Amino acid sequence: MTHPEATEITPKVDLPGWPDTKTGQKKDTLTGRRTAIGEWLAESSLFTISLISILALGLIMLFLLMEGAPTFSFVSIRDFVLGHFWYPTDEPPDFGILPLILGSVSVTLISSLIAVPSGVMTAIYLSEIAPPKVAEVLKPAIELLASLPSVVIGFFGMVAVAPLMQEVFDIPTGLNLFTASIMLAFMSIPTICTISEDALRSVPITYREASLALGATPFETISKVTVPAALSGITTAIILGMSRAIGETMVVLMIAGGAAMMPESIFDPIRPMPASIAAEMGEAPFRGDHYHALFATGITLFLFTILFNVLAMSASRRFRLKG
Repeated sequence: MTHPEATEITPKVDLPGWPDTKTGQKKDTLTGRRTAIGEWLAESSLFTISLISILALGLIMLFLLMEGAPTFSFVSIRDFVLGHFWYPTDEPPDFGILPLILGSVSVTLISSLIAVPSGVMTAIYLSEIAPPKVAEVLKPAIELLASLPSVVIGFFGMVAVAPLMQEVFDIPTGLNLFTASIMLAFMSIPTICTISEDALRSVPITYREASLALGATPFETISKVTVPAALSGITTAIILGMSRAIGETMVVLMIAGGAAMMPESIFDPIRPMPASIAAEMGEAPFRGDHYHALFATGITLFLFTILFNVLAMSASRRFRLKG
């Protein structure tokens, strides 16, 4: 027996082939199938591209290991990493990359001391202080700096900045650690500024409004609310900027001075690892000791880059959990 108030139950989920809950007509099954196929193709394409990227990275690592591992058949790892002399063409040759490592680390640290405050403060200005019309002009200009070829920046540093440094500081040559650090900072600022600004803009507006409503000044709101909330993204920007600095080749090859020696001051010429690889690979006999030593140097540089990226991910995750 049917209850007099019983009503017909209709499906509430709009699926291809089911009656529409508003019109009562069946939806186009072909359109639903096309949508499902399109989603599957997009998902498959993205998965394939990601798999190719991972495969390419794995092949690069394998190639570096295959070409660099023979180095340790004629020099120990300790002597290679901690050796003070890099004279690969002497008899017998010296394959110590400690001067190259210190050159890379020192130029990265000094350039970071210049680029990090400049990039982060510029991002804070563009995100929190600058009028919209000013930000519309400055932001594209800063992002445009990131598109400049490194050889152009290196040429500008070699022709304009190096002679100026030589004259101002009265030093034998302007091609040194300090000049290279300035130009690397010039390259890193757009990366740090852009990513930091995106992190600051992603902070909910309610955070700022709540801080101002409680009586905080705009400066206190920026320093104690907005920046701490965006610290995860800012940290990532800093590490990525440092990663670019330590892996840069052309700028340090043209400006750093090219001397594989232990730096004693910021005005000493140096030769970072990327510059040494780029300058000597064309002269190294194929599959010779010098050739394999340069690939082993590339392995060391690759490990430094991985270390910076791991630090970026761990720092970003830690600050995100705190937030």
